[in-house]
Amino acid sequence: MWKYFLKISSLLLIFCNSYNGIAQGPISGFYSEKGDAIVVVGLGFEDSKNYFIGREKSDLSRSLYSVSLFGIYGINNRLNIQASIPYLSSNKENGFQDAQFFLKYKLLQKEWKKDKLELSLATGFSFNLTDYNIGGLNDLGQQAKILDFRALLHYQKQSGWFINLQSGFSYKFAPVPNSLPVTIRLGKASSKSYFDFWYDFQYAFGGIDYRGTPRPQDFRRLGANYHKIGGTYHFSLSKKSGIYVAPSYVISGRNVFKGFAYHLGFTYQL
Repeated sequence: MWKYFLKISSLLLIFCNSYNGIAQGPISGFYSEKGDAIVVVGLGFEDSKNYFIGREKSDLSRSLYSVSLFGIYGINNRLNIQASIPYLSSNKENGFQDAQFFLKYKLLQKEWKKDKLELSLATGFSFNLTDYNIGGLNDLGQQAKILDFRALLHYQKQSGWFINLQSGFSYKFAPVPNSLPVTIRLGKASSKSYFDFWYDFQYAFGGIDYRGTPRPQDFRRLGANYHKIGGTYHFSLSKKSGIYVAPSYVISGRNVFKGFAYHLGFTYQL
């Protein structure tokens, strides 16, 4: 059961970050073993009361609903492949957003009697599944094609406590600005439950601001920065299934919505 919680944590992190329009699915420090597959079906709601026009907070608001499907498969104990597909609804805008695929490889591992340290590398690609609208704050995204490169340092105690740090570079095909992501995560996995707390940051290199010049604006050129915090709690229903809840909050940023998001989902190991 303890290993099961370690495996599903990789999907919970993706679920809480991939479809909100300002994050691109960070990787996890945990791995599925060879031949193991896990799926997650999730529901989400974002209640944003403010929007940062550039870095200035405004009263523009948005409610966003989502249904998402995620999966991870262990090609072997050191190499995993994962994928996600979200469906979003915001005002009158509805449809599939951006699919994501990641390959993650455990490059180095150092073990001691009661703890271990691991270094993982990952690369991913995301792209829009549909030709959704671009040009308004209720739109589902920027139709960005993104090549993601990540490195993750993961430290874990025998007791189940862990902390990891990841960063990298998100190369976004023009005209969407490239970005630098950073995520820090602290948590614990036990035989009955899993929980964590995390901080997520993104810095966009350049780009324009909403309502800026020149006009008419190409929304794909908007640069999005943000500071975001959140947490996850998962408990088991059986040896192969469980339920999780995962709130998050965007603190501040540039050209992003500020507010709470709430996630609920079902996990199952095939």
